[in-house]
Amino acid sequence: MPLRFCGNLPCACRFDCGLRHRLPSRAPGAVLFLGGMARDKQDKTGKSDEHNSRGIELADRGWLDEAIREFKKAIELDPDSAHAHDNLATVYSEKKLYAQALEEYLTALRLEPDSATAHYNLACFLATHAHEMAIEQYKEAIAQDPEYPDAHLNLGMTYADLDQREEAKAEFKAAIELEPADPLARHELAAMLMDEGDYRDAIALLKEVVRLEPENYEGWLDLGISYAQNGFYQEAERCYGEARDLNPDDVLLNYNVAALYSLWDKRAEALSALRKALDKDPAKVRGWLSADPMFDGLKGAPEFEQLLAVQ
Repeated sequence: MPLRFCGNLPCACRFDCGLRHRLPSRAPGAVLFLGGMARDKQDKTGKSDEHNSRGIELADRGWLDEAIREFKKAIELDPDSAHAHDNLATVYSEKKLYAQALEEYLTALRLEPDSATAHYNLACFLATHAHEMAIEQYKEAIAQDPEYPDAHLNLGMTYADLDQREEAKAEFKAAIELEPADPLARHELAAMLMDEGDYRDAIALLKEVVRLEPENYEGWLDLGISYAQNGFYQEAERCYGEARDLNPDDVLLNYNVAALYSLWDKRAEALSALRKALDKDPAKVRGWLSADPMFDGLKGAPEFEQLLAVQ
């Protein structure tokens, strides 16, 4: 099946679209009497359209470099040809030349600001390739300045969004090495380690996070969770206390406090914290409880079942 384009890229959308052709500028059969300058412009426009059509054929065959040459010739003859800029962007995107593609999409939109297709094509491109473009530019920033901690940090976050975990962790570690006093990279790395069940190493990072930023509520909460998962219940209780001082009514805090006391076999404290969480967001908390083994020690207890039954 030939490669299909969405006026921008082999797209992730559900629609099978084609590269853009110029719409007829006059009704069929109409006759225009043109002066020399107007006729010259029409000739250039016609030749531009020929190159654009040839570029479309080449792109459909997968001959992208040849298609680029044709679209560039079309633009050289008619710089205001929005569809030629749009089609050139399509092929640049297919070749992973994202910066060039974005420039051409924006040019097409500037030339046809009221075109729904131009807006759609740009949106489709951004939705499909925003992360790849960000990675490309962060890497370029790092190539220009290898000791740029924020570039490493944000590159790590982008990799994390794509679930490229090893790449993300490497960038977070680079950011920490370059800027040891910044808690954010440590926290991001700790969050990844928590997801992987490596609570011991997460604790070491989170202790530094709250030392550097004592009013970091999420830092204290995550540290408490990590201690609880490692069986250090008293340390977890202390960290949850610090978090409570900063945000006492947070549903996630009270839920985790309840889970801690459930594991610790402190039923009254567990039910009290769970009641606070349920008061805040009952539907969400009941959803969590339905699949949470940390509350197995309470299941079957009349007070627990009664608490869940209240609507």
